[in-house]
Amino acid sequence: MPLGVIEYIEHPLGRGNLTSDGVQWSAEKTTSADSYETVEEVTVKPPALGGVIEFEFGLTCAVKSSGTLESVLFKWQARNKGGTWVDLHGEVTYPANASSYKEYTYSGRFKPEANFNGVPFDLRLLIKSGSAGGENAIGKTKGSSYVRVIYSAS
Repeated sequence: MPLGVIEYIEHPLGRGNLTSDGVQWSAEKTTSADSYETVEEVTVKPPALGGVIEFEFGLTCAVKSSGTLESVLFKWQARNKGGTWVDLHGEVTYPANASSYKEYTYSGRFKPEANFNGVPFDLRLLIKSGSAGGENAIGKTKGSSYVRVIYSAS
């Protein structure tokens, strides 16, 4: 890595009580809304400011519905601190009969783009119910999720 380039790794999600099996989750978020609500939102603050070269993510969540009729939808988003949200991937649907938790991991390298190209930055998971039929969407984030940022120090 060239001089002046910093690699920063953080596990910012799913903090809470310690577990006996090593699998740690955030608190559950439950919503009956058919518009997105935040499960967990964090700010990632590397130790220095600079220009981002690349983001890398390994983000795991688990979602389910309170019943068997409705689907659950979710997406991960990020933004420059306090800015406009950017989708990190397209909307995902866990189809009807989503009454058991299903884990999803979205990972890979993300090139900086407008509204998400600097440090510090915000990261969040959103969920919503698939329709207004009365079932709840439930989601949580996994503590093994990580963020890696490569940037040049200013």
